[in-house]
Amino acid sequence: MSIISKEDLLNKQKEVQDTINTYTCRVLVCSGTGCMASGAQKIYDEMVKLCADLDGVQVEMQKDIPHLGVVKTGCQGLCELGPLMRIQPYDYQYVHVQVEDCKEIVDRTVIAGQPVERLFYRDHDEVCPHPDDIPFLNQQTRIVLENCGKIDAESIDEYIAAGGFQAMAKAFFDMTPQDVIDEVTKSGLRGRGGAGFPAGKKWGQVARQKETTRYVVCNGDEGDPGAFMDGSVMEGDPYKMIEGMVIAAYAVGAENGYIYVRAEYPLSVQRLRMAIEQAEAYGLLGTNILGSGVNFYLHINRGAGAFVCGEGSALTASIEGNRGMPRVKPPRTVEKGLWEKPTVLNNVETYANVPKIILQGADWFRTIGTEGSPGTKTFSLTGAIENTGLIEVPMGTSLREMIYDIGGGIKGGGEFKAVQIGGPSGGCLTAEHLDVGLDFDSVKKYDAIMGSGGLVVMDENTCMVEVARFFMSFTQRESCGKCVPCREGTKRMREILERIVAGKGEMSDLDELEELANMVQSMALCGLGKSAPLPVISTLKRFRSEYEEHIRDKKCRAKVCTALRQFHINEEFCIGCGKCAKNCPAGAITGKIKHPYHINNDLCIKCGACKDNCNFDAIYVEA
Repeated sequence: MSIISKEDLLNKQKEVQDTINTYTCRVLVCSGTGCMASGAQKIYDEMVKLCADLDGVQVEMQKDIPHLGVVKTGCQGLCELGPLMRIQPYDYQYVHVQVEDCKEIVDRTVIAGQPVERLFYRDHDEVCPHPDDIPFLNQQTRIVLENCGKIDAESIDEYIAAGGFQAMAKAFFDMTPQDVIDEVTKSGLRGRGGAGFPAGKKWGQVARQKETTRYVVCNGDEGDPGAFMDGSVMEGDPYKMIEGMVIAAYAVGAENGYIYVRAEYPLSVQRLRMAIEQAEAYGLLGTNILGSGVNFYLHINRGAGAFVCGEGSALTASIEGNRGMPRVKPPRTVEKGLWEKPTVLNNVETYANVPKIILQGADWFRTIGTEGSPGTKTFSLTGAIENTGLIEVPMGTSLREMIYDIGGGIKGGGEFKAVQIGGPSGGCLTAEHLDVGLDFDSVKKYDAIMGSGGLVVMDENTCMVEVARFFMSFTQRESCGKCVPCREGTKRMREILERIVAGKGEMSDLDELEELANMVQSMALCGLGKSAPLPVISTLKRFRSEYEEHIRDKKCRAKVCTALRQFHINEEFCIGCGKCAKNCPAGAITGKIKHPYHINNDLCIKCGACKDNCNFDAIYVEA
């Protein structure tokens, strides 16, 4: 069936809504990457099999037959507690679901409507049967993630039923291209890829170019360690991002668009392809969309995993089939982007915000967030935190709210030490920043960047020197090598950091690190290179004492740096079994059976085999 008019779209929406309303029960199995890795596919298959065998109940994945549906949703948010499952109409949220639980779920919930209470989330002693009862979920404001976890991620029908493509229809029939640009500009929407450049201003610059061949490109590369926001949107609601791209294409007069997705996101690629095929089949992509005269064709390009291809000019070079390397600017992408034509380049989250802005207006959007950064921001919470997962909160939300109110605090009741924001090119914020409202402008004051939205939470067991070394190693390895400051500067910084964590650093190294960081920051060719030193700059500023301890005292207070650890045997606990000596590859442990053993730290290679094999906790590490 083709949808060739605005009226057809409304009729299709009502048709699908009516069909969904006939279901007696809907089983929503989270099929985000995290849950799929935990076995969600097996749970989905088992639920389909069990429900198909029920008398009087038919399962049809295409939704042609009502009664009961078992569907794959996008990320339901609570990644730490997967595999996840929601049951409608009861709105039960089950966590840690296993294949062996499926029979009980079908018998008690699907057939009888009764809950399986042991599968509910527990906030300390409080049972949380519904998603709205769970602190991790009920304190979020979802715009981009509105449909994720609620609709079938592989069904365009369900997206249409949820109001999908209504914004596109409004733009086509009720607004001129300039009206769309003006509305996006008025909303204050800023690019969510990290730089925070106003989206409406970028679209306006492309629309004003004399060259009439233009392109719309989506950056779905997302190479930051610990970041999975864009991937979750592409997996969980690819249609919203596609709709935003179509609206952008209408606004700037583009007929072709490209989605650049890293090859390490196979599920995102699969669902995007499916979504594009479905939209083309309905006539919502392609020629004369909705009978409006608008043509737009969408293509997928898979990246090879190069971090630098997240930079705009490197990304467009990669799409063209060239090596992904940044170029000197100007000209900028809005003037000469893809194939040297004017190009709108935004990331997944930016495009996914557009349909809501068009439907509900710029004034509504500006009621959320801050004056300078309206709207919401998605974050991935990872690291030493009780509830890892995907969240969406208003701009200006504090770290304390995200880490403690939503994330449940530090794992195991530990002490908060720092959070890395903005990925490997970001910076560390500490306890003094817990109550600072985070937006594009505020984080810059603290030697950090918003980035794509990865938040890596660290506790007192984290060595900040090692953190800086890890991120510098990543950025140096991912450097394209085109410009000398980045290629050689990051390499030299990594070498100094490696020397410090190995216990061979000198105090003069700290001055050299700062000098190199300032040089790379000011002289690197692209934005990735300019921000590469930020982890070093921020940790040196806030944790200089840890650097000095590593150098002066040969001590790592977090006991992380292997070269600075010393293993000792507690004579009170040692029973003289000799197991530690037998497992020591360096022959550093001596003693007599039934008498306490001793470790010669001059011979010890710090492998930890003795500690791992001691059954009496007699071996401890001293920083």
